[in-house]
This record gives sequence, C-alpha cells and structure tokens, in this order.
Amino acid sequence: MTRSDEERVIIIPCSGIGKAFGSVGREAAYVVTEELRPGCTRTVCLSLLTLGDEEARRQVRKHPTITIDGCPTACARVNVEQAGAVPAAAFRVFDVFRQHKELRVRSVSDIGKAGEEMARILATDVAAKVDELQKERR
Repeated sequence: MTRSDEERVIIIPCSGIGKAFGSVGREAAYVVTEELRPGCTRTVCLSLLTLGDEEARRQVRKHPTITIDGCPTACARVNVEQAGAVPAAAFRVFDVFRQHKELRVRSVSDIGKAGEEMARILATDVAAKVDELQKERR
C-alpha cells in the first residue's frame, strides 16, 4: 500500500544511546518502515525534535505520529508532546519484554536473535496501529 507523503504515519523511535531496549525500539521502527508498512510510514529523527528543528516539529504536528520508547524516560513521546503534538500511539519496549520475559536482549550493539524477535513482535503491534490510523483517515 503506497501513500503520498501527506498521508504517511510518522514513526519516532527512542534514540536509546547506551540502552539495549532503545536499540530494540529502533530496530522495530526500521522493520515497520522498511518491511511491514514501507508505503505508508516514515521516520523523523528524534534528535531533530530534541534540538527544536522546525521542519521536524511541523511533521509531527501535521501527521499521525507513533512513538516507540526504550526506557521510562519516554524521550520520543515527551519530545513529540513538546513539539506541540499528541502521539496517536505510544509504545514501550519494556511492555513487550514484560509479556515475553524469555527474550533477553544481548547488548546495545548486538541485540541478538531474542532482541530481533522482540523487535518484530513490537513492529507487528505498531504496524497494526498504523493500519488502524490509516483506516480512520479514509
């Protein structure tokens, strides 16, 4: 399903520098935008929002935005809100971990097979939300 840039859903993952769950969140965002819903999603760099980049802020105010956070600080969600938008959905990697405690992320630089599986589970949930948002817009 290909959508014009005007109709896309924005996915903003945690930057998660130094945090394994942040790496899982970023991987989930890439799975959604590159594999599961490439025609109707895109990312906006969280650091641009953090720095107050006006184009990034405009994008999250204009488009439905889904955040993916790797820790309780919730930087993705908080920065979207500080940009003047309300996330259409906010996902947390830890919530997936709580449901799948058998999946242990190896490290920040190598999330391993378990981390990849956790990212795919999360990506599937995010993709379902994208579908729901797209349906609402029709």
